[in-house]
Amino acid sequence: MKRTGAIGAASLALCLANAMPATTASAHGVDRPSTYSLTGDPVVGASGGSKFEGIGLDTRTGTFYVSEITGGEIHRGQVRRADTRQWLGGDGADGRFTARGVTVDEAGRVYVAGGPNSAEHAGAPDLWVYSRDGRLLAALRTGVPNAFLNDVAIGPDGAAYFTNSNAPQVFRIAGQGGVWSAQIWADATGTIATPTGINLNGIVVAADGRSLVVAQSNVGKLWRFDLGSRAVSPIGAGDTSLVDADGLVLQGRTLWVVRNRSHVLTELLLGSNATTARLVSERPTDPDRVFTTAKFAQGRLLLVDSKFDQPVGLPPYQVVALDVRRN
Repeated sequence: MKRTGAIGAASLALCLANAMPATTASAHGVDRPSTYSLTGDPVVGASGGSKFEGIGLDTRTGTFYVSEITGGEIHRGQVRRADTRQWLGGDGADGRFTARGVTVDEAGRVYVAGGPNSAEHAGAPDLWVYSRDGRLLAALRTGVPNAFLNDVAIGPDGAAYFTNSNAPQVFRIAGQGGVWSAQIWADATGTIATPTGINLNGIVVAADGRSLVVAQSNVGKLWRFDLGSRAVSPIGAGDTSLVDADGLVLQGRTLWVVRNRSHVLTELLLGSNATTARLVSERPTDPDRVFTTAKFAQGRLLLVDSKFDQPVGLPPYQVVALDVRRN
């Protein structure tokens, strides 16, 4: 793939974990797995199997959570262990039949986006909040018909912000005194066109804490949602293609865009106020995997192998670690 816009003489060396040994050494000399196994459903004939989508990380404990769209189960693992376990059941547990984006706040609470859960199951919730011990804190509906809550990020105010892939909306979810509420925080109708397909998707908070950066998958755009005024504006990225942009990962001003079916990981440098983005590198990912989203954990990206390219998701089910190294 084309590589342009490198900063000085530095270049980003990305090593796919499936081309690496079974474990990799950290800066502290501790071996860490290059892949993490997920427990999925058995394949029975032409049915069964599992597909996955979101990943959330508790940076203080190294615990990560992975969502399963085929049933809505939530799996939990630890960055120094190759195995994971099912943490929350699906198939209707807490009204959850499918799950998409996952994130974790500073208190260790886990937020889960339900994708089309309420649209496909009348009366079911759109999102859930759990304590770190698995206790259900909230199961909420947005009240918006045909909502598709796709990804979620924690804002500087401690609230969770969810994207809606079926409308140009961002929802804000917050709890106070044990009472949780969901409301439309920003509606960009008239600014963001929503053609057929997956629209708003990945979401992160800009480094200065003043805005949200949101990916629009089907048209390959980035949008800036101002956290103060709620104004929405495009982020200028020149002629950089971001089609199939799914998960976003931000470290400082470095923004990684996981472009699922394009099999590309794009690295951008955001401007100081997140109004522009400059291409740093584009690297191909494994053509036999469709990575959806990622989290940055101890110097590596943990990417979810979704199995979206398979009619029935076949094992092995994995999260793949991608080393991010500067030469």
